[in-house]
Amino acid sequence: MLADKEAVLVAGLEEFGRSELVTPEFALDDESPRPAQVCPYESSLIGRLKAGEMGAFDELVEEYHSLVYALALRILNDAEDARDATQETFLKVYRHFVHFRGEASLKTWICRIAINQARSMERWWRRRHRSETASLDSPLRLNGETDHSPADFLVSPAATPEAEALARERGRQVEYALTLMKKDFRIAVILRDIEGLSYEEIAYVTDISVGTVKSRIARGREMLREIVKKDLKRC
Repeated sequence: MLADKEAVLVAGLEEFGRSELVTPEFALDDESPRPAQVCPYESSLIGRLKAGEMGAFDELVEEYHSLVYALALRILNDAEDARDATQETFLKVYRHFVHFRGEASLKTWICRIAINQARSMERWWRRRHRSETASLDSPLRLNGETDHSPADFLVSPAATPEAEALARERGRQVEYALTLMKKDFRIAVILRDIEGLSYEEIAYVTDISVGTVKSRIARGREMLREIVKKDLKRC
């Protein structure tokens, strides 16, 4: 669940002295690729998709819609554009699934398409000189059903009112900090610390080397800490 993933990232921000937010120290020269990890569910879904089962594609959309939308929203900072990018992403997944060769997990492959689609849309708007940002408290629609603000993802259903307020405030701080980060660093941190992708998977998604991925994550985490630190001092 997205709330659990973001809660891990927020918890790491409380220890500003650490060299990383949530993961152990890494070696920048370790670029040995690892084979894609495919869970039994994903393997079964891939088999059904290759067999042309339409119900399997509907299931794929339901499984990965929130992930794709969240990635698009953090790149585009606009809910309507994120919805359009999400729709286009799944159209491309449907049209090009025949070319899926399993060189990465299905989730990783979809992340790559989603990020490329969002970036393409961003470039399209930039050429038309549009520069807008979404409010951190603006509603988001996930799976076409429920509206949320980004801070809502950090609130546990069992939390006390005080814990809910604190979680929402932390959520706003993190979301605000993410919008201020340079996009390449932001994407690297989101993919690693929120979505839990490996360095190799992020390298595949972003089409850069593993060493560059690690550097961006390290620098991105530091940027995030610095931004949140400054925001806390102003409070």
